Amino acid sequence: MATTYRDYTSPNTQFTYDMRNNTFFRKDAGNFIDSLGIQQLNTLGNTSLLDIFLTTGNVIEPHIHQNASELVYCVSGEAAVSIINPFTNQLLTFHIKPRQVANVPQGWWHYEIALTDDTHLIAVFDAPVPEVIFGSDILRLTPASVWAHTYCLDEAKVKDTFAPITRTVVIGPPLGCQRGANPGANQGSNPGANQGTNQGTNQWNSPSSQLPHYGYSSQWPTSSYYYDAAAYAQAPEYGQYTHYPELSGYTYYPPSQPQPQQQPQASYPQQYGYAGTY
Repeated sequence: MATTYRDYTSPNTQFTYDMRNNTFFRKDAGNFIDSLGIQQLNTLGNTSLLDIFLTTGNVIEPHIHQNASELVYCVSGEAAVSIINPFTNQLLTFHIKPRQVANVPQGWWHYEIALTDDTHLIAVFDAPVPEVIFGSDILRLTPASVWAHTYCLDEAKVKDTFAPITRTVVIGPPLGCQRGANPGANQGSNPGANQGTNQGTNQWNSPSSQLPHYGYSSQWPTSSYYYDAAAYAQAPEYGQYTHYPELSGYTYYPPSQPQPQQQPQASYPQQYGYAGTY
């Protein structure tokens, strides 16, 4: 909800925003995410959202939001939203179609898979800046020796299995993914499964695997990106993997770095036209 002590008379007060100006991540023309947070719309209270576009078989990789619950609303297409209930140790999958929702409680492991082309999801969070930890980072940043020792695995096989995961994936499978002679084997009704042997190449245009503003450093493309309404209706741009800079509004802390203490109040800049705290 909005605060009552905000200066709503300021000329800097914002009541509307075009989310096409803030792309959080782009895999290709049919698979990308736009975001909105307090930095984009300074009259927001404890809410934010992601505008997600996916084609068949593309998956928002397994992840958690450690500071926010997520309500997933299907605008078009169809998606499978899967969560693990930590109280029952059950994997639950909900197929949602237009005007249906699935709820992900704060901190629960989850992922979303598009079951049709032109799948459009809106993810709403109960935090002005949601945080996220992606599964690809947990896999690639935890030493293979730890996986092997903890679960009695062959360390060499662990290294070989996770070697292709060199970047944060966000939307999988990576472009250029090759699983062997039969890439569709053992997929069943769960597209996007069995990603462990992805052999994606040229996944990122950036020479660095690091994401800025997430506690990482990086080099990013200098051109700006703006969503064209016709773009996601075009064929995916296979062979090109463009990663967008993290545009403020979506904070990510990799598992290799300590997360900051959650403060009961967070101050926001004067430039928004008000002086106040949440």
